[in-house]
Amino acid sequence: MTFIIVGYGRVGARTARILHEEGHPVVVVENDPEKADRAREAGFEVVEGDGSNESVLKRAGVADAVAVGGLTGDPNTNFAACMIGKQFGCRVAMRISEDYREEIYEQYEEDVDEVIYPERLGAAGAKTALLGGSFSAIDELTERLRLTTVAIPEGSPVVGQKVNEIDLGDFGRIYAHGRRSESMTIPLPGTVVEPKDRIALVVEHDGLERAKTALLGA
Repeated sequence: MTFIIVGYGRVGARTARILHEEGHPVVVVENDPEKADRAREAGFEVVEGDGSNESVLKRAGVADAVAVGGLTGDPNTNFAACMIGKQFGCRVAMRISEDYREEIYEQYEEDVDEVIYPERLGAAGAKTALLGGSFSAIDELTERLRLTTVAIPEGSPVVGQKVNEIDLGDFGRIYAHGRRSESMTIPLPGTVVEPKDRIALVVEHDGLERAKTALLGA
């Protein structure tokens, strides 16, 4: 169940740390000697080299890995790493910048399992993308409240509803919405939910399962 993180910059380092803290084995691939040393000092197994090179990823154990995250600042390196990971049956998540045009986003989305905007979701979102799933508890806000994001699938009971019509009772509140290739913003009351939209909400800890049912279905 090893996770390979290509790139130990801001996003890659935090993603590696979160996965490690949750008990997942992590191998870091990094071609910058200073960053590679930082990863080793943090306790990670490190393979130095270009993450877009198949031989480097083989040394990192891609043949037995569960997922590969292309999390460098270079989308070409990230895409190449993901394509190699796909060849070995890995789940793959690719980092791109928020300023990419929609048609380029869609091109990448067709080939990888998840496209990550670090400016939007950060390392917690990257971790969720690598693990899979559409319901992500991003952070603790208070002892009782949690910040959560949801990717709305086909067949969700809220598809076709207006955002202000979604009933989360007294256990949650929607505060942001975004189409699949757009940043999340405070939604207009008449915004209609479509498949692949993302919704952010604040939900009580004991209301997580009810929120899942309301947004994803039974």
